[in-house]
Amino acid sequence: MSKNIYNSETNTKMQEAFAKARGTFKYFWREMSWEANRIVPALDLAIVKVEFRQDDLPTGAEIEFMWIGDIDFDGVTVKGVLMNEPHVLTNVKAGDVVKIPVEEICDWMFATRGKAYGGFTIHAVRDTLSESEKTEHDNAWGLDFGDSNNILVAYEQEENPENLIEHPMSANMKDGLVKFLQEQPKNITSNDSFGYTMLHRQAIAGNKACVEVLIEAGADINAKTNNGHTALDFAQKLGWEHIVPILSREGK
Repeated sequence: MSKNIYNSETNTKMQEAFAKARGTFKYFWREMSWEANRIVPALDLAIVKVEFRQDDLPTGAEIEFMWIGDIDFDGVTVKGVLMNEPHVLTNVKAGDVVKIPVEEICDWMFATRGKAYGGFTIHAVRDTLSESEKTEHDNAWGLDFGDSNNILVAYEQEENPENLIEHPMSANMKDGLVKFLQEQPKNITSNDSFGYTMLHRQAIAGNKACVEVLIEAGADINAKTNNGHTALDFAQKLGWEHIVPILSREGK
């Protein structure tokens, strides 16, 4: 992963790319949440780009944009591990654990079956390259980035547009979740050390079918995390519009 410093000529496009990445991060996390449930991993890559800054260098303030992996997300903060050594900065190093508000990420990307999803800043860079340079770039990554005018954010969204609304695994796993909750009912209302219930986690991931199953099973829709967030708060914050009405209705 190389250093990415953007000059004034590309800054506008990069700012647009940052905004698109932040607005669609929920799809990245939805895929990551299902990846954690797969027996056989489906993702070849899952990374988030972060801006790192240091002001006290001899050369003055320096910025490097670098990727973090091993991503976790609690609906508010993105956590990951810095994947490479900085070129200039000395205040961070490879292996450092990074935590930033989701509103401050610069990009995200996951890849499966050789195809890249997301990667908005990468597409902005690719748009400045010649065709031969694009080929060289893509070969270096070993990925098909597709069309920069139609950046994919959900698996097989072109073949199945409904995947943009609900992840196919959410519906497919519905019966399994019903059975699991019947066998392990404590999971309906139990929470972790941060106050998150299963309903919180499913709302963050945008899984409507799972949210419905949990509510029907008796999940406390008004339960709050230690920081005071309800499942509805997360659905609204992340823009899961297909879940907000369910949580809003049940919460009245």
